[in-house]
Amino acid sequence: MSPAKKTVAPQPATDTTAGLDLDALIADPGTRIIVTCGAGGVGKTTTAAAIGLRAAEQGRKVVVLTIDPARRLAQSLGLTELDNTPRAVADIDAANGGRLDAMMLDMKRTFDDVVLAHASAEKAKQILENPFYVALSSSFAGTQEYMAMEKLGQLHKRALDDGSWDLIVVDTPPSRSALDFLDAPERLASLLEGRFLRLLLAPARGPLRLMSAGVNVAMSVMNKVLGAQVLRDVQTFANAFDTLFGGFRDRAEKTVALLREPLTSFVVVAAPQNDALREASYFTERLRQERMPLAGVVLNRVTTTQAPALSAERSLAAAEQLGEDGLAGGVLRLHADRMQQVVGDQKRADRFKRGHRSIPTVSVPALADDVHDLDGLRLIGTLLAS
Repeated sequence: MSPAKKTVAPQPATDTTAGLDLDALIADPGTRIIVTCGAGGVGKTTTAAAIGLRAAEQGRKVVVLTIDPARRLAQSLGLTELDNTPRAVADIDAANGGRLDAMMLDMKRTFDDVVLAHASAEKAKQILENPFYVALSSSFAGTQEYMAMEKLGQLHKRALDDGSWDLIVVDTPPSRSALDFLDAPERLASLLEGRFLRLLLAPARGPLRLMSAGVNVAMSVMNKVLGAQVLRDVQTFANAFDTLFGGFRDRAEKTVALLREPLTSFVVVAAPQNDALREASYFTERLRQERMPLAGVVLNRVTTTQAPALSAERSLAAAEQLGEDGLAGGVLRLHADRMQQVVGDQKRADRFKRGHRSIPTVSVPALADDVHDLDGLRLIGTLLAS
């Protein structure tokens, strides 16, 4: 099944920031992948889940993939747990065949599955039981981002092959590591094509079977530093994994290319605080440099009030006249504090918008309670689309 051609609307040449039209984005059959990214603590996971739920209830077949290890997504979707297998979300008001699945990336399981799928049974056994591989697949820096690329590629291929989904929503890790997956192919290449592993592979490769004196000296030094058993483990891994690396890198590069296609849309999530807005600026600039399609920015948890005409100054003045005692005075002081937050949030949001006039944005007001169920996610979806 070939993906539908996505309709890309031209950006209006005006002095004001355009609004992010979420419903138009998810209604477009050409939108096949939505990637949310942003700093930690801004509601990015909730935003991804709300987008997935709204899309499913409007008729899309959606899978939400979270790379953030937080458990909030499972709880809000009514699931007891999330793992490397997509799980159906029940009790959604799906129309026109819509459905919603959710999953959380299991880094080691994904790595193991790739090895099993692309290596012979003998090679796979050597790799999976190798201590160096166990460490690499469980905790090596960059492995999570690389496996995220693998999993996204797998989901997209499955969607094309059997039509399981027509929209994939990816919730990335917090902070700037959210875009580290763009560097994943090169980072893994630097490890597996580095001098250290090339040296370890030297004894087994063609013209280097008869090692030079320099290689012999280097191997002798490494044997003393690492120990004979560690060196053998690394050599065994390098020899077994060598035939797989080309396929790993090719697939990752294809996924990076997929993220540059019009069928993908990035949504940057921020809160109206200086640190989060700086991160959002970094994300938007990085996406521009990488030629990734940016749909817009969600300014989340913006403080609002039911009495915007009553300023903080007037509230405090009225409270002073009433004195320290009394319920009315306390309410006025609370309102003054809230108005100061409202004004601060608005100033920071306006400053961000002025600096990014061509980027569509939507502001989502802060809620009184945390989102912990499907009704809460529906409310966030409604606010995102308003």
